[in-house]
Amino acid sequence: MFITFEGIEGTGKSTQILKVKEYFESKGREVLLTLEPGGSRIGQELRKMLLHVDNDDITPITELFLYLADRAQHVAQVIRPALEEGKVVLCDRFADSTVVYQGYGRGIDTATLQHLNEVAVDSMWPDLTILLDIDPEIGLKRATLRNLEEGKAKEEGRFEAEHISFHNRIREGYQTWAALNKDRIKSISANGTPDEVFDGIKSLIEAFPSHDKAAESLQKE
Repeated sequence: MFITFEGIEGTGKSTQILKVKEYFESKGREVLLTLEPGGSRIGQELRKMLLHVDNDDITPITELFLYLADRAQHVAQVIRPALEEGKVVLCDRFADSTVVYQGYGRGIDTATLQHLNEVAVDSMWPDLTILLDIDPEIGLKRATLRNLEEGKAKEEGRFEAEHISFHNRIREGYQTWAALNKDRIKSISANGTPDEVFDGIKSLIEAFPSHDKAAESLQKE
């Protein structure tokens, strides 16, 4: 099963992914935890370029192709092999981020972005995408504080440095994109406590058809 987590900065994706990892492991599943950008060796170098605040001169098209390169490498070297081994793959951001950030955020044609994503993912689309939703002002404050506490304000703060209007466009973009892909993308409020948010995510996972198939497969083993 391949599950991705999406949302604006500061929605608590990292916290929830760890909780979901523990949930699947309690069911006897082997789990791979990964992220974008930076899920592969080459991706780690691309992450430094994409997220550092000093690289504010990256053009939207350059930004797009760096993300696509990261994704293609990630799918080929990390995600596909793990899925073929029967692991549950949990990924912090994936192709939907490109459609939303570079499309609704930067103004690149979303149909073009979807076509390019098709090439990068090589048919490896998520079974389920969990969209964590929160007010951009709240999320931005959380993300900025997190980066300061972790000493990553410069290394990973390029998007946090964007104007609030950009973050508002991203949230609206996610809502629009989720409505267009409602069979796969499930939105949940990130306003509650971590445990409350996780309870909602767990309900989504347990109601998803792929979860039932995975559970049946384990029982047969």
